[in-house]
Amino acid sequence: MHFDHAGIATDDAASMAELYADLFGFAVAHEEEFDGMQVLFLDTGNGYFELLEPLDDEGTIARYLGNRGAGIHHLAVATDDIEAALDTARNHDVRLIDEEPRTGVWGHDVAFMHPKDTGGVLLEFVQH
Repeated sequence: MHFDHAGIATDDAASMAELYADLFGFAVAHEEEFDGMQVLFLDTGNGYFELLEPLDDEGTIARYLGNRGAGIHHLAVATDDIEAALDTARNHDVRLIDEEPRTGVWGHDVAFMHPKDTGGVLLEFVQH
């Protein structure tokens, strides 16, 4: 396993992408609308910044921004075997938000662990 991306909640993904391009030279590697969000992946060279902008006032990221403001929403770890990764989490008594993998952005299989069991950090497994 290795670090894959940091999900960052923002009110304006395009402006954030421009800022990160200017500051660090990060280019957009992928962009799509997904589950009520505009999502931009910026290539950092050894992972991604995933910019998450809500498209309405109802979704997860809209609620996150309303409660906590802009910032890091989650961290993702890439795995070649998401089922085995979920079993490992279960074996360590980590509660899962997703008991089974689901399709996420970019068509990847994803599953989230409960932050109450991971040091207050929302962690995601992602299989490319």
